Amino acid sequence: MKYLLQVDFPHTGPFKKEFTEAFTDLAKDIATEEGLVWKIWTENEEAKEAGGVYLFDNLEDANRYLDKHTKRLEAFGYANIRAKIFNVNEGLSVIDNAPL
Repeated sequence: MKYLLQVDFPHTGPFKKEFTEAFTDLAKDIATEEGLVWKIWTENEEAKEAGGVYLFDNLEDANRYLDKHTKRLEAFGYANIRAKIFNVNEGLSVIDNAPL
């Protein structure tokens, strides 16, 4: 069973290239997380939001990472962090070309 973690939060910038430059080191650190299969970074300049969608290979690591990441975001000054963990229906997701 795989688990999808969805996180988003209010973010006033930077966006696009500057967002990439500002968070490259963090992305490299996240890539080493136990149980992480992949992360898709999200940003919406118009709505002033950022976040990510993560795929974990087990629920324990998804929950552990969510706790760690929430504390890190709060330390960066972010508030109103929203997060959900979903079970992935792998049978249906494979039909629709999900990279599981």
